[in-house]
Amino acid sequence: MISMTGFAARRGVGVGYTWTWDLRSVNGKGLDLRLRVPDWIDGLEAMLRAELQKAISRGNVSLTLKVTQDEGRDDAAFRLNEAALGAALTALGRVEAAAMALHVTLRQPTSADVLTLRGVIDATAQDTDTTPLRQALLADFPALLADFHAMRGSEGRALAAVLTAQLDRIASLTAEAQAETATRAVTQAASLRDAVARVLAATETVDPARLAQELALLAVKTDVTEELDRLTAHVAAARAHLAEGQPAGRKLDFLMQEFMREANTLCSKAQSLGLTRIGLDLKTVIDQMREQVQNVE
Repeated sequence: MISMTGFAARRGVGVGYTWTWDLRSVNGKGLDLRLRVPDWIDGLEAMLRAELQKAISRGNVSLTLKVTQDEGRDDAAFRLNEAALGAALTALGRVEAAAMALHVTLRQPTSADVLTLRGVIDATAQDTDTTPLRQALLADFPALLADFHAMRGSEGRALAAVLTAQLDRIASLTAEAQAETATRAVTQAASLRDAVARVLAATETVDPARLAQELALLAVKTDVTEELDRLTAHVAAARAHLAEGQPAGRKLDFLMQEFMREANTLCSKAQSLGLTRIGLDLKTVIDQMREQVQNVE
């Protein structure tokens, strides 16, 4: 099992440049990729996006790449766009002033941060081939992904242990409900006999067919056999999803809705304090499990 929560950072050096990666993700319904990479490196963003789409199926994922030029390298390859730089600094000043007015302290941006802003480096003025740099970055990227997957896998194993314990609890409560149903049947039979006796004592004529119909309807309304059978089947299905080694977040999320539906019906049909207590305990565990499932890829 893999968690949608993960983080990895990496630093690389090569072909006259130094770069830093920052890759992180949180849970999401689908795959949402947000990349901040230098736009002056031709084709890099599209290639990185394609690699991420192949490696990750769900989550809100953000990738940040900062590239700086090593000292002694020809500065002609990096001509500043003075107009864009001025606009960027003006915007940063306005942001800082607004933050100070609200008594909010912001981290001061570095010169490297400013250089990564779109347009500050004049791409049209660059006459250096960025292919070697792009190739070096793409060669370094798999190591970042490996670290990222390792953390998500570690989080996933912890999630699997929690979900397994919660499924064990649901199975145990389902077994308790089945035992309580047998006890309730004896009490219900006595209650039905008393009710029928009161009806017969209160009226001189009773339609036997109508009485049988009402008793049958009452039995159907209080029968929880199907709900308990479905809960047992849902537990088995959830265990199979945990063990299959494939992204199972969507399937488990759907099962959580089915679990809660059966627990709600169980409570509505309980007709006993013991069965009501078990139903409420089931709803509590299922709700806790649903929160954990939101983090599963």
